[in-house]
Amino acid sequence: MLTLLKNADVYAPTPLGLQDVLLSGDRIAWIGRDRSPAPADWEVTEIDLDGAKLIPGLVDGHAHLSGGGGEGGAHTRVPRLNLSTLTLAGVTTVIGLLGTDCTTRTLEDLLATARGLSHHGITALCYTGGYPVPPPTVTGSVRSDLVHIDTFVAVGELAISDHRSSQPTFEELARIASDAHVAGLMTGKAGLVHLHLGDGPRGLELVRQIFDRTELPKRALHPTHLNRNFKLWEASLQLARDYEAWLDVTAFPPDDRGPSASEAISEYLGAGLAPGRITCSSDGGGCLPEFNSDGVMTHMGVGSPSSLLDTLRALVADKLPLHVALAPFTSNPAELFRLHKKGRIEPGLDADLVVLDANLEVRHVWAKGRQMVQNGVATERGMFE
Repeated sequence: MLTLLKNADVYAPTPLGLQDVLLSGDRIAWIGRDRSPAPADWEVTEIDLDGAKLIPGLVDGHAHLSGGGGEGGAHTRVPRLNLSTLTLAGVTTVIGLLGTDCTTRTLEDLLATARGLSHHGITALCYTGGYPVPPPTVTGSVRSDLVHIDTFVAVGELAISDHRSSQPTFEELARIASDAHVAGLMTGKAGLVHLHLGDGPRGLELVRQIFDRTELPKRALHPTHLNRNFKLWEASLQLARDYEAWLDVTAFPPDDRGPSASEAISEYLGAGLAPGRITCSSDGGGCLPEFNSDGVMTHMGVGSPSSLLDTLRALVADKLPLHVALAPFTSNPAELFRLHKKGRIEPGLDADLVVLDANLEVRHVWAKGRQMVQNGVATERGMFE
C-alpha cells in the first residue's frame, strides 16, 4: 500500500515546511518535493493536505488500558480504554500500566488488552509491576518479565510518597531499579522504573537517595505526577537542576493545587533545563481521586488521552513554538523509552502520523500506515465499541 500525503506542513517535530510524505506499508518511505511520477501500474492513494500541519503520532507513556480506580469500592473501577478514545486523541503509541489495584486487576489482563489494541494497528506496550512492593509479575521477577515478554518495556507505576503505596525502602527501590536497568541493557528496552508520586511530605527524597548512593543512571527512575502540587513541582525542578533527571508531568484537569501540565512545561523550559528530558502523559483511564485526612476517597475524576492535545494547544496559545511544544509528547518519550521508530517523521520510521487543522484539532491519524481517523471520525474501532 502506497499513500502520498501532499502539501503537508511537516513538524518532524523539527519544522520542515511544506513537504510531500510517501507512506509504504507501515513505514515512511520518502519526504520531499518534486517527486518523479510513480509507474503507471503502481496504485498510489494521494491525499492533498492543503498546508495542514503533519506531526508525529503522540506517545503516551502512562495510561490505564485495562482501567484504573477502585479506591472507593468495586463500583469505582474505571472501564478499559477504547481504541478510538486513543486514536481520536492523536495517540498512536501507548504504554499501559496497573495502579493501586493489583489484586482485581492483573498483568495478564493488561497484556491481553494491549495485544488487542495492537491488533488494530496502534502500538500498545506495558509496564510490569504496579503500586506495590514487591511488584506483581508474570514470570516471577521484573527482570525476567522484561527479558522474556516483548510487550513489557519497563516497571511501573511503582508508588512512593503516597498513603496507597507499600512504603518501599531505599534498598527495595534500589534493587527493583537495578533489575529493570540490567534487563534494559539485555534487551534494548527502556529498563526504567516509572514512579507514581503522591502528595506525601517525603516527595522525591527516595529518588535523591538512589541518585546519590547508587551507580544507576539518572534515566533509571522516571517520576510522574510531578505537577500534582506546587511544592512537589518546585522539588522536581530542583531535581532536574541537580541531576539532569527525567521528569514527567501529567495532563491533569485544571486544579489550583498545582500547575497545569502546560504551565509546568513552560516553567521547565523557561528555567533553561534540558528540553529533551521532560515528558507529558495523560493518565488516561486512570482514577483521579481526592481523599480526606482519613484516607477515604471523597471524589474521583477519570483521566483522558485527549488531555495531551489540550495541553499542546495551551502551550501554543502561550506562544511556545509548535515544534518546541511537541517534543514532550513525541520525540522525548520515544527517546526515553527507546522506541527508535517512534516520535519523529523520517524515512524508515513507523508511519505514525497525525494531521491537525488550524485549531490543532485532529483531522486524520495513521498508525503504522493504517488510517485510524479520517476527517475527525474514527475509521477503526475495537470489536466491542
